[in-house]
Amino acid sequence: MKKKILITACSLEIGGIERSLVGLLGALDSQKYDVDVLLFSRKGELLDLVPAQCTLLPEIPALATFLKPVKQVLREGHPMLAAARVYSILRVQKQYPPQDDPRWADGITFAYLQAYWDNSVRFLPPLRTVYDAAISFMWPHHYVAYKVQAKKKLAWIHTDHTVAIDDAKKDAAVWDRFDAFCAVSDSVGETFLQVFPQFRGRVTTVENILSAPFVRKSAQAFEPEDMPVHAGEYCLLSVGRMSYPKAFDRVADVCRILKDRGVPFRWYIVGYGTLEAQLRAQIRALNVEDCCILLGKKTNPYPYMRRCDLYLQPSRYEGKAVTVREAQMLGRPVLITDFQTARSQVQDGLDAVIAPQDTTLLADAIESLLDDSARRAQLAQYAAQSDYSNTDEVRRLDALLEDRHDV
Repeated sequence: MKKKILITACSLEIGGIERSLVGLLGALDSQKYDVDVLLFSRKGELLDLVPAQCTLLPEIPALATFLKPVKQVLREGHPMLAAARVYSILRVQKQYPPQDDPRWADGITFAYLQAYWDNSVRFLPPLRTVYDAAISFMWPHHYVAYKVQAKKKLAWIHTDHTVAIDDAKKDAAVWDRFDAFCAVSDSVGETFLQVFPQFRGRVTTVENILSAPFVRKSAQAFEPEDMPVHAGEYCLLSVGRMSYPKAFDRVADVCRILKDRGVPFRWYIVGYGTLEAQLRAQIRALNVEDCCILLGKKTNPYPYMRRCDLYLQPSRYEGKAVTVREAQMLGRPVLITDFQTARSQVQDGLDAVIAPQDTTLLADAIESLLDDSARRAQLAQYAAQSDYSNTDEVRRLDALLEDRHDV
């Protein structure tokens, strides 16, 4: 008899975690599992990619409030959820007063989300179906922890929890309701255990599962006219959320250094987020509008990846960047910064270059790689010949779901 599985996530808007979820859904064996997918907000550009063998459950109105303004939550008849939102905002603002430090804006998101879920989960309706297993694919994990009935519960770990502003003691109470945790890399699992050492023994690495054929086919969908090729110029690209972890706020400074050195380039950024206005202001202030170009949100970023001469991931910290793997699937040379989990992401000198976090040293590394066409070609060739799809990783999940210990 097939096992009945529930997988929850916030939505399927464009993002690395969301693309990883689509890859996982496609890799699950429909002969072994009946899979229900519950999105808290049933929206997003990736909705059409949910495999036909998976059942996309109807949206639960109370859960959908998490992505709506407080006034709208009230209008839609959820006064307790609106009150919990306001209470959470006030408590978090008191505990973490605003700072000029750019880390605050992103770090406060962790604290706010945790507080809102802590104070709201009691007002959310439970699911009535009893599952063989329930997977909470995105943090916070409160809904599966408290409102889902399942014989086994699994939670995914996508990020470096050592940098999050949250209450570890309260969060541990949520994590403790799960039987196992799936970290997207060994390093991500280890950083999680630095914060929650009591859960050693429950952490298993299950790397992001991606579809190389899908990425390569999507890369041929169109020619990106807003990213033209200019003779004699290098085309650089980054894709991601404009937030503190991704470090796009220092791209303008790097561009200014490279421009002053006479390096011929244009650095394009595909994405959106809270730091977009700040980045645009930095670009204007440093007079690099000609070589630092924001392209905005793109449903299909792969034609842009296919066209670039060098893919850059300038992050301060990561779990395991899906965009890096996708660029490598397309045979692009890649440079990433030396964040804590960088060496679980790439093989330095083989399929990518790991550069220092310092702005000037990062500019040095980029310039050096652009000047060395043979090295870029070597990185690209190694990446193109490698299998980054990780479809075998589903075996690790199978073992957890079936209580096996053979992987």
